[in-house]
Amino acid sequence: MDVEAVKRSPSQEKYGRVQSAIRLLVLVVFLGWIFVWIVTPTNTYQQKWQPRLQAKTNSIFGAQGAMLLVYTFPILFIAVLGCVYVHIAKKGNGFGKESCSSYGKKREVSIWKRLVLVRGPLGIVSGTEMVFLLMFIVLLVWSFSIYLHNGFAKITHKSAAEHGLKVWEKKLDIASVRLALVGNICLAFLFFPVARGSSVLPLLGLTPESCIKYHIWLGNVAMTLFTAHGICFIIYWTVTDKLSKMLEWKKTGISNVAGEVALLAGLSMWIATIPRNRRKVFELFFYTHYLYTLFIVFFIFHVGIFYACTILPGFYLFLVDRYLRFLQSRRRVRLVSARVLPCETVELNFSKSHDLTYNPTSIMFINVPSISKLQWHPFTITSNSNLEPKMMSIVIKGEGTWSQKLYQMLSTPSAIDHLNVSVEGPYGPASTNYLRYDTIVMVSGGSGITPFISIIRELLYLNTTFRYRTPKVILICAFKNSYYLSMLDLILPNSGTPYDMSNMQLQIKAYITRKEEHRLENHIHLQQIWFKPKATDAPISAILGPNNWLWLCAIISSSFIIFLILIGIITRFIIFPIDHNSNKIFSQPLRSFLNIFAICVSISMAASAAVLWNKKYNDREAKQIQNLEGSSSAESPKLNTDEGDKELESLPQQSLVQATKVHYGARPDLRRLLLELEGSRVGVFVSGPKKMRQEVAAICSSDLGENLHFESFSFNW
Repeated sequence: MDVEAVKRSPSQEKYGRVQSAIRLLVLVVFLGWIFVWIVTPTNTYQQKWQPRLQAKTNSIFGAQGAMLLVYTFPILFIAVLGCVYVHIAKKGNGFGKESCSSYGKKREVSIWKRLVLVRGPLGIVSGTEMVFLLMFIVLLVWSFSIYLHNGFAKITHKSAAEHGLKVWEKKLDIASVRLALVGNICLAFLFFPVARGSSVLPLLGLTPESCIKYHIWLGNVAMTLFTAHGICFIIYWTVTDKLSKMLEWKKTGISNVAGEVALLAGLSMWIATIPRNRRKVFELFFYTHYLYTLFIVFFIFHVGIFYACTILPGFYLFLVDRYLRFLQSRRRVRLVSARVLPCETVELNFSKSHDLTYNPTSIMFINVPSISKLQWHPFTITSNSNLEPKMMSIVIKGEGTWSQKLYQMLSTPSAIDHLNVSVEGPYGPASTNYLRYDTIVMVSGGSGITPFISIIRELLYLNTTFRYRTPKVILICAFKNSYYLSMLDLILPNSGTPYDMSNMQLQIKAYITRKEEHRLENHIHLQQIWFKPKATDAPISAILGPNNWLWLCAIISSSFIIFLILIGIITRFIIFPIDHNSNKIFSQPLRSFLNIFAICVSISMAASAAVLWNKKYNDREAKQIQNLEGSSSAESPKLNTDEGDKELESLPQQSLVQATKVHYGARPDLRRLLLELEGSRVGVFVSGPKKMRQEVAAICSSDLGENLHFESFSFNW
């Protein structure tokens, strides 16, 4: 069936119009929010607009009322709209992917996705990313220059002398404060990319994995500004003989000790994120990153809740996501089987609920308490939620300390019959766009093949079930030795669902970089391990059920309403009587603590209620799955003895072998392989080492690669 020939149904047209309206409304609100950041440093905002807003909100929500309205509410409103948007996209596209008609309309790839940087500290950067990066830098420069201009304009020799200071010393004081105010802008955006279940990122067509580099950029800029802020103040206190201020923790105003604690926590995380440190001592990076809680809490104590409201929306959405992840991770999942490969790689197969759907290249975090109770590691999901509705699979290469321990545990002769595992996720793209290309080229190195297994299985599902004319697929994979060829067996789904690979235009070009002869047909087969799950182990399911995006919408909106009610009560009956009816001043650190407590209580109340409501449904479905597994367990051995079934199962394996060509003692000539491809729409996906990704990006961005459209899977998690 030709994809372009499929027409949109009336319901799809209606869903499309609603999505367009949501995108337009989101754009208007977001531009308004950015406008607030642009005018914040100006005297007009500081002296006219902000006092008026505070006067109207002060009696109910205190000083932070205006800040909540201007900085926090717009982003939470966008997040709520994003939930509705993704739910409609999922419901309106039938089997959960982009509708066929949208593929036809989106076949031309935007020029803004062309690469402009391939090598350098920023990594691989597209035109769109570069434009937004430059706009963000302009915002930082604009804010800092306006802050300095307005601050320096008030400094004269007379005004400085009144404080016993020289002009340059007073300017240093003001510049130090302004550096922190600009750093707050980075902090306001810092947590958006790391909210894995975010509803904001899908609105922009982004995934959490692809946004990690933005988190890195923002973190580096923020810590540079905050470090400069701290150093400048130390210099200022030294030259003015006020070093004792480093020990101040005021009841009102800025608390210097809290700021120093926050800065030390931030510096510890920053040092651990240096690429060399992260590669050599990953555990140090992993554990020091938990200091973000210390950093944020003491940052709020340092500046007060009034200024902290500027960075609240991103952190608020992150807290919602983090608490839901915590609730999901408390449950042990049902690990059914494992396949052990000779290349120190294992495939774990979990039982999953039928209603849990996900797109190719999705990622799931897993925790094995017997190895480490704190470490969570991300892995690409190789199974297909439609082709394998009862099973979810991930592939783990034994490269790090944690994964090597897991491989050794499963590959020993006396293999265990049960393994406690917890999961978070899955997380992935809200939609896919593979059918927009005439040809898809996948370039992988080592275990980088795993995202492409999920894509191939998705195309296999579309080809087998709906008879779609899927693109031609060329898989170019490089391995160290022939044992890694066993990873190609993972392309075939490990399920009893019938499928046919003969109609797929699939070519596999495998390169063994070491010189050795090893026939593909005779390579070592996989070792299968079956586990005995406990009755308490549950199939993997969406923590908020099949309508998870609507439930997330309810959690965000209801928790914020609860937070406003709690803050209103605290302000009216605790803070207001002290500030207005006595000679005392309410402690700023205590006010900050009460706000932090109110945020945590509101999120936990709303999220816990939603999870408990859906728990009954998930438990009922889990019980049904366990009953089905129990009734079919006795029949499964009979299926393995059926020669007819064996013959049917061998057909896909034969097709896979016929589609594979192995080259020994050579590396792929990527430039020749990519530039000889014909057609105007060639999607080039790469997953593997940094040098490989940069090489492919350089080829796609060259003048000869105008028909090549680049996309990278970099495992930045």
